[in-house]
Amino acid sequence: MRWHELTVLATESSQEMVTHYLTELGAGGVSVEEAWSPDKPRDTKYGEVYDTPLNDIRPGYALYKAYFSEDYEMEPLAAELKALLEGLPEYGYDAGEFTIHIGSVHEDDWANAWKQFFKPVAVTERLVIKPTWEEYEAKEGELIIELDPGMAFGTGTHPTTTLCLKALESAIDGGERIIDVGTGSGVLAIGAMKLGAAKVLALDLDPVAVKCAKENIELNRYESDVEVRLSDLLGVLREGDADIGNTYNGSTDNGSTDNGNSDNDSVQRAADGVKPPVDLVVANILAEIILLFIADVMDVLKPGGLYIASGIFKNKEAAVEAGLLAAGFEIVDVLRQEDWVAFVAGKPKGAVE
Repeated sequence: MRWHELTVLATESSQEMVTHYLTELGAGGVSVEEAWSPDKPRDTKYGEVYDTPLNDIRPGYALYKAYFSEDYEMEPLAAELKALLEGLPEYGYDAGEFTIHIGSVHEDDWANAWKQFFKPVAVTERLVIKPTWEEYEAKEGELIIELDPGMAFGTGTHPTTTLCLKALESAIDGGERIIDVGTGSGVLAIGAMKLGAAKVLALDLDPVAVKCAKENIELNRYESDVEVRLSDLLGVLREGDADIGNTYNGSTDNGSTDNGNSDNDSVQRAADGVKPPVDLVVANILAEIILLFIADVMDVLKPGGLYIASGIFKNKEAAVEAGLLAAGFEIVDVLRQEDWVAFVAGKPKGAVE
């Protein structure tokens, strides 16, 4: 099978929005290659190795490749993407002098060629992400996350994911019950379990993500401790048994609609392992989405519980901080890597459940 390959050259700072738009337009997979230059700072304190030779992508830009099945009409789709990127300044982003190119690729080339660039990498002091097809012998004290991200998800080494894993490493003492919102490949849920969490409820709006996360959780043998459900943000918790209704009063006017599994038995099973109030919520998603459901996160946390929010580009830091504070959170920590920011926010211990 052949696929349409849509190649976009746009600024690195617009990465979250470009990949979001490509996914929303129906891409079956998106890859990102950032510009390399000798003077670009790289975080290597955990032994990360960056391949050479350097590419020739324009400094400050990245190459985004998205793949669409043969039945897509690509010219109208490219025109729609162009209009979306031109409108980014309205949301505080800038795609720069972007270009869009339409090509094609065979499925085998797309599915496997990228794997040669994904190697085991230490993302925190203890956690190592290892692709399933690579051999790696763990060093003393290392916790290995086995990962096959599939064709539609990243390798878990993007700064936004790394920041979440670092925050989880600091926050988890052992025995926590956690909700992972926007789980993607499941890497954060798996990382949380490796670090000592008791149970995780992993949620995602994308059925492909749900399938991918389940497969990775099985690879790491956590299928009895991590429940993966289809859900729009925390929407799956708005249905089910009376206990959930009594402890979670998520708002219905925050722009989020419940696209989760409407079967009540399925929702009941999702809640059996992890019910609000929980010890920790982690979300690695767009800043704009984080702002939509801050109050809902407050509702599902225990007093003293933590919210780890990542996926925030530096130009949205102030807005997200203001949203967290307005909802009653206390800022516990702020983590930064390159131009990305993650907040660790706490629900006050005296707050009413």
